[in-house]
Amino acid sequence: MSEQLHHHHNRFVKNQFPITLICDRVNSPANIGSIFRIADSFGIEQIYFCGEDITVVSKRMQRTARATHEIIPYHQTEDVVRTVQQFKSDGYTILALEITDTSIAVADYKPSLQEKIALVIGEENFGVSNEVLTIAKHSVHINMYGNNSSMNVATATGVALYEITKQIFNSKK
Repeated sequence: MSEQLHHHHNRFVKNQFPITLICDRVNSPANIGSIFRIADSFGIEQIYFCGEDITVVSKRMQRTARATHEIIPYHQTEDVVRTVQQFKSDGYTILALEITDTSIAVADYKPSLQEKIALVIGEENFGVSNEVLTIAKHSVHINMYGNNSSMNVATATGVALYEITKQIFNSKK
């Protein structure tokens, strides 16, 4: 018989990956809280919340984040294009999580062992902005098999980070 393991008694080894999340106008408190939890789960270095009038810290976000916003470093900027360009000039590979006419499945993206990644995720209704898509090295998408062609931004971020960190982890073996 199996016994459920709790937060402090698990088999997971802490790991940090050279991945930064850049949120392009993501503004839902529930999604922001979920993104903090997901970022912590996958050992992400930091999060940038970009856009005007974005409220990162709110009661709803704090309930969803479950204190992970106190662990994961985060920053707020208004200009997503300037932020993405800065990461690009700092040697990060810019990946946009967006289905486009040239996007590849995130499961097929093979990062190098030394690669630093800035993963740009988009606003809940309109996705990653066209200005950012033109800067990105690649657009990556999640293969979907139902009728819908998109999913919740936090859910999609979790799937993408799972795939990317799995590729990085497996390349270390």
